[in-house]
Amino acid sequence: MDVHTRLLRYFAAVAEEGSLTGAAQRLFVSQPALTKQIQRLEEDLGIPLFTRSRSGMALTEAGRELAARVPALLDGWDEAVRATGRAARVLRLGFLDAGAVGAVHEAIAGFRQVQPEWRVELRQFDWSDPSAGLARGEVHAAVVRLPFPGQEALDVRELFVEERGVLLPARHPLANSGTVEFRELWDEPFVAAGAGTGAWREHWLAEEERKGHPVRVGAVTSRPDEWLGAVAAGCVALAPASAARFHSHPDVVFRPVHGVSPSRVGLARPKSRTREAALEELLEAIARRFSGG
Repeated sequence: MDVHTRLLRYFAAVAEEGSLTGAAQRLFVSQPALTKQIQRLEEDLGIPLFTRSRSGMALTEAGRELAARVPALLDGWDEAVRATGRAARVLRLGFLDAGAVGAVHEAIAGFRQVQPEWRVELRQFDWSDPSAGLARGEVHAAVVRLPFPGQEALDVRELFVEERGVLLPARHPLANSGTVEFRELWDEPFVAAGAGTGAWREHWLAEEERKGHPVRVGAVTSRPDEWLGAVAAGCVALAPASAARFHSHPDVVFRPVHGVSPSRVGLARPKSRTREAALEELLEAIARRFSGG
């Protein structure tokens, strides 16, 4: 019997969260998709692992036995993956947008001069996974925008702070403003990330700065092209200042916004007892580059 490690990660998340909702948010997958994966694992094993109720998901006796063993299994697998990466001399670094990556390319170039036998792979993820691949173990580290669900389970080092502005349709009445007051946007239809992205979605809707005023969601997207298209079609969207340099559309303008907190960019990696020397060297090089060192 072959059981994919992804199924075990999903099982472990549901076991720890005690609910499909919490686990789906933590893994950045939809609840229906997660339900299917748990059912698949139970079918593969031929054993029910959870009892379902309105209050959540409770482990069966068999489920508790598996839950006690899965962390060691996953730790062993992760170490095997790290060992394979060391043998192949490959480091995978996730990111979400070009504005957040910034000086990372320069840091990688410097790292390659010192460690020419290592290859660094940059992998871009869409906004359905604000952890940029870390939540599902697809990368060794990632440049991320904070906050996002599950970041407390990671080692996160803040790199820099960037002001947020707003993307507006070029025909919007505020498109010619110097600076837009966020209050003027409260009733506008906003572009939002998927509901499963939790704190990430809330940050980019600036829910904390609305003083209880309800959000009007006009479109849900996970990719820059969809994002710009939704704005061109009549929505508005908060965006980091770097969006004006890296994302353009003939029918979209960027304007500074007064009344919203900035975006914080961090360097995240899993918490681990073992540290790969080459990865540590790369991450330190990235941190120094952003700090001007």
